[in-house]
Amino acid sequence: MPAPRYTVAVRVLCEFAAKCGDLDSRFAPSPTAEEGIAGHRTVAARRGGGYRAEVQVSGRHRHLLVRGRVDGFDRTARLVEEVKTFRGTLERMPANHRRLHWAQAKVYAWLLCEEHALPSMTVSLVYFDVGRQREEMPISEVCDASGLQRFFDDLCERFVAWADREVAHRERRDAALASMRFPHADFRAGQRELAEAVYKSARRGLCLAAEAPTGSGKTLGTLFPLLKAVPGERIDKVFFLTAKGTGRSLALEALRSMDASPGALRVIELTARDKACEHRDRSCHGDSCPLAKGFYDRIAAARGEALEEDGALLDREALRCVALAHDVCPYYLAQDVAQWCDVAVGDYNHFFDGSAALHAATLANDWRVAVLVDEAHNLVERARTMYSASLRSDALDALYRVASGATRKALGRLRRAWARVTANQEQPYVAHDAGPRSLAGPVNDVVAAITGTMADEPLSIDGALLAFLFDAMRFARLIETFGPHSVFDVTLDGVGPAARDPASTLCIRNVVPASFLRPRFAAAYATTLFSATLTPRVFYRDTLGLPDDAVAIEVDSPFAARQLSVHVVRAISTRYRDRERSLRPIARVIDEQYRRRAGNYLAFFSSFEYLQRAIDVFRREYPAIPTWQQARRMSDAEREDFLARFEIGGRGIGFAVLGGAFGEGVDLVGDRLVGAFIATLGLPQVNAVNEQLRRTMDACFGAGYDYAYLYPGLRRVAQAAGRVIRTATDTGSVHLIDDRYARREVAALLPRWWRVTCRSDDAPGA
Repeated sequence: MPAPRYTVAVRVLCEFAAKCGDLDSRFAPSPTAEEGIAGHRTVAARRGGGYRAEVQVSGRHRHLLVRGRVDGFDRTARLVEEVKTFRGTLERMPANHRRLHWAQAKVYAWLLCEEHALPSMTVSLVYFDVGRQREEMPISEVCDASGLQRFFDDLCERFVAWADREVAHRERRDAALASMRFPHADFRAGQRELAEAVYKSARRGLCLAAEAPTGSGKTLGTLFPLLKAVPGERIDKVFFLTAKGTGRSLALEALRSMDASPGALRVIELTARDKACEHRDRSCHGDSCPLAKGFYDRIAAARGEALEEDGALLDREALRCVALAHDVCPYYLAQDVAQWCDVAVGDYNHFFDGSAALHAATLANDWRVAVLVDEAHNLVERARTMYSASLRSDALDALYRVASGATRKALGRLRRAWARVTANQEQPYVAHDAGPRSLAGPVNDVVAAITGTMADEPLSIDGALLAFLFDAMRFARLIETFGPHSVFDVTLDGVGPAARDPASTLCIRNVVPASFLRPRFAAAYATTLFSATLTPRVFYRDTLGLPDDAVAIEVDSPFAARQLSVHVVRAISTRYRDRERSLRPIARVIDEQYRRRAGNYLAFFSSFEYLQRAIDVFRREYPAIPTWQQARRMSDAEREDFLARFEIGGRGIGFAVLGGAFGEGVDLVGDRLVGAFIATLGLPQVNAVNEQLRRTMDACFGAGYDYAYLYPGLRRVAQAAGRVIRTATDTGSVHLIDDRYARREVAALLPRWWRVTCRSDDAPGA
């Protein structure tokens, strides 16, 4: 028998060939992968000695190889079990969900009948509620082997033509990538070194942490060598993950420039559900949204058009056009099409979040994936957010007042458990020594009650109740994984005699995301994290959970030290106690540099309050110099207006907050920006939350202050200073305004290509 040409997972085969009907999210949210695994283990532990769990199976249909993992098999009893974890009430599960589950179970049953020469099999769907750990709810049917084979063959016949198309596409893709040339005449300085390191680490299947200065062409310098490694290393997918929309745009631009052969590469841009939704006032099911009605009946045609050419660059707008032409949801079309694309460009959470779709697909399909993490210094804080959750008492109280039936009863139980947690708290902030185990049952009851209401009375679910549901879901999941990497804390809005029954916030706050991210790195064949600021290496290794064999490099800067004048103004302290008397000296520093070289500058401060006081003094002392400032919660249009003031040949000072929207990801080349003033060390604010973070970091790594304050602060400084020199012809200056910049331990963390000079007079010149 000839070798199979295409391998497909049982789940993918069934979703492709057997799924039909409406898109329906009312029986949601579903358990995470971790919860599902725990549920399967619970079920398997209850079985007898002849029962085998997680049984690998495979079978052939013509040149198609179908493989998967059976949840449970007892050969003596001729029993196969497909275990499905869920939350809520089983009776409310949509019928097309169950049909899909039966399809998977029957395919597994046939593969086992064939392997063991069995004439029949008892096929059992076992539903298990992970929220309440209830008894199993099995649904069984005895099937003869011949009927199971016919069912299997029918599914495969529906898929085999698509499989042939996929094989042909991959052959053309790999041939094109093998012959692809770098899209420019030559590499930038430092870019070749980066590209070689990425290629070598991909060939060896390693994790690489690459620090490469701003302006070294990191996006192209990582994508190009990784794509070159794809054919030789049999890499199935490349995921380019970023924290911001600008990163996605740069990646898509780089991929367009590398289109070695027309249609050789399938690329998809993934966006958040709320940004892709066409009907935000509708619920996500066929009775409410027209794009959900009959979604799975029309998805094949939409998928076919999206991938009509051998390759495609499907950005957000291109996908939307295809989706609306076929009356299907753009967001869920993207989730489907991503399965068949070579490169996915999206946010960090598409792979690193607890319910990340790309990570789940990687495991389900046994893909060999390569991951690029853009501006990886942002992953620490973003991952902390992914694995943190909070609930507010005022939101709970508001829902309780209007709720009825089972939902009101569950909310009442949670209120009572909440009151016990906050009883006798006198301080505004308290971090508890233990996790919130006492809240697990009440929170899960709330989730079950609301999801039940969603199915029975979907029109009764408003935005507030839905928002609380998802917050409660996240909170419940993190209770189960609570450990030394996180803190459980309670914050009161007011305390003291004047505060009667103050509102409170319960928070599971992740501090060290390493334990959550480590399995994600393990799931990838090769990973490259790159940024202009990945110093010190030990900080990122510890907080992100990088593999033990991870490789770290520091790429030489493409810029010469003479291009950037870096001055430490050590006569000024920007500590909180010294800020009032720092305002006029800072204004003099800015004025003197401006008179030496008039042009556009950015002046960064540690907070909006400090910024406002500084700009008020500057405008009073130097009214002839144009100024503009960052405001709180600026819209996209307002941010664009702020940046538009930095015109070629322009003059003026833009005042901004360090670590905000203009501290990184801003590209003002040439004389659109000729300098920056950084009037802060960038340290996070000292408050109860950050002090608890410091204590936790100290307990984990023995370096609490550095991990909680110093390293994050100086990362912001380096990023902000990196706005000044963007090309090989740029020149400019950076003034680091604080005496602490002259300390040896601080100076050691600044970019090594800088040539720093120090002055101690009150108003240093350039």
